[in-house]
Amino acid sequence: MSTELSRRAFVKGALAGSMAVAGGVPAYGAEAGPPAGPAAPPAAKDALPKGKIGKLEISRILLGGNLLTHYTHSRDLKYVYALAKHYNTEAKVLETLAVAEANGVNALVIHTVPEHLAILRKHRKERGGKIQWIICPTAPVEGNLVAYEKQVKQLVDDGTEAIYLWGVRADELAAQNKGDLIAKAVELPKKLGVPSGVGAHALNVIEHCEHSGVPADFYIKTFHHHNYPSAKLNFDSMWCTNPKETAAFMKGVEKPWIAFKVMAAGAIPPEDAFRHAFENGADFCLSGMFDFEIQTDVKIARDVLGSLKNRERPWRG
Repeated sequence: MSTELSRRAFVKGALAGSMAVAGGVPAYGAEAGPPAGPAAPPAAKDALPKGKIGKLEISRILLGGNLLTHYTHSRDLKYVYALAKHYNTEAKVLETLAVAEANGVNALVIHTVPEHLAILRKHRKERGGKIQWIICPTAPVEGNLVAYEKQVKQLVDDGTEAIYLWGVRADELAAQNKGDLIAKAVELPKKLGVPSGVGAHALNVIEHCEHSGVPADFYIKTFHHHNYPSAKLNFDSMWCTNPKETAAFMKGVEKPWIAFKVMAAGAIPPEDAFRHAFENGADFCLSGMFDFEIQTDVKIARDVLGSLKNRERPWRG
């Protein structure tokens, strides 16, 4: 009985903490349904510094899509995927988007999961949401790119503000010496008037793009140090294998750099992760955050950005 009571107390406390940290946005479950509009307080004027990718003005911290789509990178803890799926319902994702906007996070990065793209459209068209979309198509990049082009056009028609080649695809193409397809994939969104970038886990993708003149407008590249215990497990636990080499190469890159996996999927605390990324040249940090983490992480990011002393790379975005 005491154990059951303790569990109930924990759940009640967690829900209350979620509402408080989220800046006053009330939590609600799938049964209750979402409120009529984004129930979020107005954003502080100086919530987050911003930079630019082309004509887009985006916050230095971007909301990552993996947690929203339940892709948690939880090492061998397989139940965490199901836990994230049960927590991040449609109602909770809508709430998370509202909390992000309220705290000055004005863009998110996500891949093409149909049900979540539908949530984004609902947030924007039915609720007046303003958060900008940076999306990577997951259609195959092969042959004459018919499937890929179709997905790109659909994303542009839906109002996507920027598109980039998914890192998984770019890594594969580089490994197969198909750099010509990387360039063709980058050119498609540009022809439609949308900023176009390249994602990568492997540094050689960015090196190829720079040396071959691929007309990318920005890069999304993994970046984190290895000072965390699970880095040595080699079990879905490391996404940037050469952080020093990455930082050194990116010093000479004049295009905006969005660093992702900066917290190594939750293994590195935000203050440590943001400082490492921004001091070593990243222009933006893509951060997977649950709704109850956003306000705290934004404050940490603002503090880090306001106290940078050792950054050598010029701001490129």
